Amino acid sequence: MLYGKTMEVLKVNYHSSGAAERFCESLKNTGFAVVTDHPISFDLVNRVYEKWGQFFNSEEKHQYTFKPESQAGYFPFRSENAKDSPIKDLKEFFHVYPRSKMPEFLMEDTWALYNQLVALGCEMLNWVQIASPDAVRKQLSMPLSDMVTDSEENLLRVIHYPPLQGTEEQGAIRAAAHEDINLITLLCSATASGLEVQDTKGNWHQVSCDPGSIAINAGDMLQLACQGYYKSTTHRVVNPMGPQAKLPRYSMPLFLHPRSEVNLTDSITAGDYLKQRLLEIGLLKKK
Repeated sequence: MLYGKTMEVLKVNYHSSGAAERFCESLKNTGFAVVTDHPISFDLVNRVYEKWGQFFNSEEKHQYTFKPESQAGYFPFRSENAKDSPIKDLKEFFHVYPRSKMPEFLMEDTWALYNQLVALGCEMLNWVQIASPDAVRKQLSMPLSDMVTDSEENLLRVIHYPPLQGTEEQGAIRAAAHEDINLITLLCSATASGLEVQDTKGNWHQVSCDPGSIAINAGDMLQLACQGYYKSTTHRVVNPMGPQAKLPRYSMPLFLHPRSEVNLTDSITAGDYLKQRLLEIGLLKKK
């Protein structure tokens, strides 16, 4: 799958021979891969989108506003900015952790999707473990999938990008250019286009993830743990033009995070690194 002239994000059939090797090839070269024919139910994804759409369009959401110490719950519109960006993103979202509380009507399907995505993500980390060079594996404090086993920090973020009003401040977009904090991110197909990824020459490329596919990208923690072998690729969500600007967009990234005590390097734990990054993006305040 070619995006522009310089960036090739591979489509990898989950059941195909050599899937792990092709997945890691794409992750190494572009920071992204698109996995098809995976075990996540397309109908389940659609049900979760539909139910969370009801939630974001109700006043009930304010009863679940997050507390900084837990980072779980509802984050109001324009709560977050990308690292080093002074402008808040045009989105609201909900953090689903094992500790999260949510309305009853959301629970069954949301937890089913959460658990399925975590299981698939652990399998993808095993693919990375298997297909990476020995020198990369030796740098790790433990196998990658072991880092996230029973992690309370694995996060499903349900995001609502409201329709644009035409009055947004200059430079404000749905999600400014950023890199993910975690090991890998699994992104179910969004309800509208807009995701773009930056290549090594600074060019931006649209990432189309067909319905039923999952886009997976490397995060900063993987880059750190592997000492740069896998790069955390910069990406963003741009504002739509024309009639599409009047429509909402929903997306659901699952961020696989190590347990807080896991060593990413000899001197940095996952918990310390996460706190540092949450301060940088405005979700945690300095005491």
